Amino acid sequence: MIFGKNVTAAPAGTVKDLMLIVHDIELAREQFVRRGVEISPIFHDEAGIFHRAGTQGRVPGLDPQRRSYCSWASFNDPDGNGWLLQEITTRLPGRV
Repeated sequence: MIFGKNVTAAPAGTVKDLMLIVHDIELAREQFVRRGVEISPIFHDEAGIFHRAGTQGRVPGLDPQRRSYCSWASFNDPDGNGWLLQEITTRLPGRV
């Protein structure tokens, strides 16, 4: 991923579901809040490990079993692009 001005012709705010992977979503979210970022509460998906577009199916709180890949938080950057934090503590087999 490249950050900067005039890197793409896409209008600001049109990119959604950019992902930041974190080891501890509670700590990462707390750091975002301390820096003044408006970020959603932590959530998990009612049907499993993957999120859906938009907010449908979001259940407040950490994944009840605290499984890797299953807890999320979302925010928009200053340009309006949509970001997701995803907690991954143990990678699935074959992934680095």
